[in-house]
This record gives sequence, C-alpha cells and structure tokens, in this order.
Amino acid sequence: MAQKKFSSCFSKGTIQITTMKKINNLFQRVIFPVVIVFTQIMTSCSSSEKSNKQELPNIVFIIGDDVGCYDLGCYGNDKIITPNIDRIAAEGLKFDNAFLTTSSCSPSRVSIITGRYPHNTGACELHSPLPANQVLFPEILRKHGYYTAQAGKWHFGSTPMIHSEKDTVKLGPAVRAFDKISAIKEVNDDGGENMWIPFLKERPKDKPFFMWFASYDSHRPWGADEFEVQNSPEKVWVPEFLYDGKATRRDLASYYNEISRLDFYVGEVEKELERQGIADNTIIVFTSDNGRPFPRSKTRVYDSGMKTPFIIKWPAKIKPGERTKALVSIIDLAPTLLEAAGIKAGPTFQGRSFSKLFDDPQQEFRDYTFSEHNWHDYEAYERQVHTKRWLYLINMRPQFDAWGPADAVVSPSMHELYESCQKGTLTDKQKDIFLKPRPEEELFDCVKDPFQYLNLVNDPKMKGVKEKLSGVLAEWQAETGDTCPDDLTPDHFDRKTGKRLFEGFKWGEMPGAALGADTITAPGPF
Repeated sequence: MAQKKFSSCFSKGTIQITTMKKINNLFQRVIFPVVIVFTQIMTSCSSSEKSNKQELPNIVFIIGDDVGCYDLGCYGNDKIITPNIDRIAAEGLKFDNAFLTTSSCSPSRVSIITGRYPHNTGACELHSPLPANQVLFPEILRKHGYYTAQAGKWHFGSTPMIHSEKDTVKLGPAVRAFDKISAIKEVNDDGGENMWIPFLKERPKDKPFFMWFASYDSHRPWGADEFEVQNSPEKVWVPEFLYDGKATRRDLASYYNEISRLDFYVGEVEKELERQGIADNTIIVFTSDNGRPFPRSKTRVYDSGMKTPFIIKWPAKIKPGERTKALVSIIDLAPTLLEAAGIKAGPTFQGRSFSKLFDDPQQEFRDYTFSEHNWHDYEAYERQVHTKRWLYLINMRPQFDAWGPADAVVSPSMHELYESCQKGTLTDKQKDIFLKPRPEEELFDCVKDPFQYLNLVNDPKMKGVKEKLSGVLAEWQAETGDTCPDDLTPDHFDRKTGKRLFEGFKWGEMPGAALGADTITAPGPF
C-alpha cells in the first residue's frame, strides 16, 4: 500500500517532471525565440527612434534685409553678382510666386517667426513690440530638442539692435525662442554676417539645430562699397519706375554690393556645413523681409514690395534644379519647417505646410495670398489679395502719396526722380509715386503687367474679377479681425524731406486691436 502510494506519488512527480521538460522544450523552441524577436523589435524601435532623432534635419534660415525679388541672378537679374545664392537655387527648389505679408522690416520678421498675418501678431507697425502671447516656431523647435540660435539683425519688435549683452532684456519675448543670441552691431562695421560661421562651429554636436541668420545687407546706409565683390554702376538694371541717371546708377550699384556681400557669406555658410559633413541633411532657406529700399518698392503692396526671393535647398528631400510656380505665403514657412522636424503645427499658425511641393513642385498650393501696409514712418492702411494672375488692393488713406519710407525719400534715386518731376520730364511709369490722391482700389493683371503699371479697376471687362477679389479680401479681413481705426499712427517724418518730426513714438490704434486680432487664429480664405 505504501509502495502503491509511493509509486503513485512518483508517477505524479514523473508527470510533473515530464510536463516541465515539455514546457522547457516549448520555451526553448517557441517562446524563447519569440521573446528574442520581441526584444530585438523593441530594441530596433528604440534604436530607430534614436536614429530618427539624430537624423532630424538641421535648419539654416537666412534672411536678407530689403532684398528685392528681382535683384538676384537666379531671379533674372543678370547684372548682379550673386553666384552662391544662384547655386543654391540651382541645387534646390526656387519659388516663383512667394509673397510676404507686409513690406516692412520688423512686422515682416514677426509675421515669419509667428506664422501669422501682421495684424494678428499685435505688432503690425514698424518697431511695435511683439506681444508675449505670441507663439514662435523656433521656440517650438527648441522645446522638441533643437538647439536654436540667432545671429545678426534682430528686429522682432521695438529694438532693432543692441550694443551690449546686458541689453538683451530689451529684445522682448522673442529671446525665449533661442538658446543663443548675437544681435549686437556697430553701425556699418559689417552686414551682421560675421557671427554666422562661429555659431555653426560652436553649436552642440549632439542635437539638431535651427539657425536664424539675419543680415543687415542691404539696408541703408550702404556699407559694402569697399567689399571684395564690386558691381559696376554702368552695368546695373534700372527699373522703369526709377530715373536712369548717374546718381541712381551709383545708388543701385551700392545696393548690389550689399547683396553681393550677403551672397559671399551665404557661400561661407555652405562651406562650413560641408566641412562639418552635415550639408546633405541641412535645410537652407533664403528669403528677404521686404522689397528694395528704393521708391515704389519697400512698403508698397505691389510685387516690387511684397514678392520675395524664396529658395529652399534640402539635398536629402529636394531634387536639384526644381522650380515651382505654386502660390505660397511667407506665413506657410513656419508650419512647413515644423513638419520637416516631425512636429505638428499648433492652431496659432495661420499658414499651412507646403511640404508636398518638395516631392512634386508642379502641384498647386494656394489660391490666394494676402498682404498689408501699415505704419512705416508714415500713416498708411492698404490691403491686397494676390492670385497667380491678379492683384487687387484697397487704400484707406488715398489722400497720401507713396514716395516710400524715409530712407527711400532721402535717397539719391528719389532725389533724381524729384528733380525730373520738377522739370516735367517724368515718364508715366515714373509718375506713380507722386500721384495724389491715389486710387482707393487698384486691379492688375500680373501676367501681362508684372510690374503693375496699368490699373484695370475701372475696366468694365474686369468687373467680375474685381467683385470676386474684393469679396475674398473682405472675407479675409472679417475672419482675421482686421480693422481700420480712425486714429492710425501718424506720420513721424516729413513726407518730402524725410526729416523726423518729433522724438519718440506717438502710437495710434493698431489695426485689429479693437477685435483682439492677436488672439484670432482663423486663417481666412486659402
């Protein structure tokens, strides 16, 4: 009985041992390999995530100061020396229909960095301070692990430059978007590009980076006439709206020299990226903040003020020699760069990503772009809507002429125009800036009339086009909270002499302020 009990116990134990052996064999043959594969998958995913993080693109954003859309070799001006920017265009994607939201220094830069229309930033006038509630795209990149730095001209609001590291507090809330800042400049010592290469060399090597490189070139006063690249007054291209005289040609040549100096440093940036072995996965963006600092360009809502050179090179994603005619707005850049970094743009951005154009530049993108002219030295309120063919604008201060900003008013080019005006020898195309009162509405066929000389707004054949675009513009104004206050900021300079009328600032009511436009995120028609 005891034996039977023992045998029974042994038998049960044998079954347990056998079962354990089977389980062990099963583990060895099936479960263990599955565990190994699962572990490998998880490790691979972890490595992939780490690899993807390491492979996030670096971004170098280069913005010229007052560089017009017609003043680069790659945009058809064969009189100017810009080999490096031309090469980037040849190796990347060139945009033929890229438009700014305003042709005015700080409001344009604030619009770019926020991805919002000027009146929606709360800083739509020159030197108006950037509100702290605005979200900046480099700030988002920084929060997602990017090293961010700014070198050269600052101008995101009230203080365009500082003279000491202790003064960075004056730069406003945009400082939170950058790990490192160099916005110091002694007037006319260089174009602000001297810190670009040191910033690339001194960056952390274990993070993707974003660099905001801002040049003072080609802002007046000129400072590049002694630079190694020289453009000849005899060879410059004089637009038909300027007077073709010696002073104007010399003025244009100095302007060209500024752009050529900028071009030189753009080339140095590329060389440094190549030296560090990171050029293939670095996005280079080149653009400008507004049109050239000449009459009928800067601050104007015509293409000479709002159309911008816009080039993106990204060897890892964009084929060389690409070109797109798709309509894009500068506010689309922020969500595009965020998407390139694997980040979804939040609701504050009024632009949209145009990254699909990287794969297929022949696609269409926007139907409309919108731009505005607010106070820049002088009282102003203009709004425009642009399609690939048409430009329609309204002017709520038609009683004023349109000489341009104060630095253009005192330029040699303006002086020659004024002398010609006094003599009665101006051509019809040169008379435009002296016209007063100006039309309250203008309509141009930009295909047949690319420089916008012939106003078609009263042409009966254009009635349908005018009504369509005026409706679209009104819709955009309503959705984005745009307003035209009675007490706009007044002139701060004499319109004929360019002399300052008083010290300090006398602000009026900001467009959009009455409706809280700086908190509105609606983008309007697209």
